[in-house]
Amino acid sequence: MSTTTFIDQALLSALLDEAAQSPRLRKNRNFHADDAASCHRLLNALQPDTYVQPHCHFSEDKDETMVVLSGRMGVLIFNKDGMVISQQVVAAGTDCIGVNIPSGVIHSLVALEPTVFFEAKAGPYVPVADNERAKWAPSEGDEAVEIYREWMRSLFD
Repeated sequence: MSTTTFIDQALLSALLDEAAQSPRLRKNRNFHADDAASCHRLLNALQPDTYVQPHCHFSEDKDETMVVLSGRMGVLIFNKDGMVISQQVVAAGTDCIGVNIPSGVIHSLVALEPTVFFEAKAGPYVPVADNERAKWAPSEGDEAVEIYREWMRSLFD
């Protein structure tokens, strides 16, 4: 039997601390029992220097809903050629606090400050496949990531 978890400022702060210590500068806290669960509910913490390679999810049941609980992030929507077709700052306590991204939409996130968001999507967990990653954007670990991430961040200056 699982235990009740209250999502409070202490939990958000602890998760951001864990993200700051992680090599990818991200950390999630799952509320679903395991990767096979039919509904995934989690907190996701991002530090400003993390990189989320633009990607999409081809499976029709992989819409993603995100609601920012603390911090501020930029959401970028791309066309298939890598042009930004939509961008929005999503931040706790503002007019726009969340986003729903349908399957098949190429997107990325930019942490404009340390950010924690609640995410919900269909399970089971399936890693992003190579054909779901934008080929026109650098892969994690590529030496061009820093320049590309800074370009994405500049869209929100």
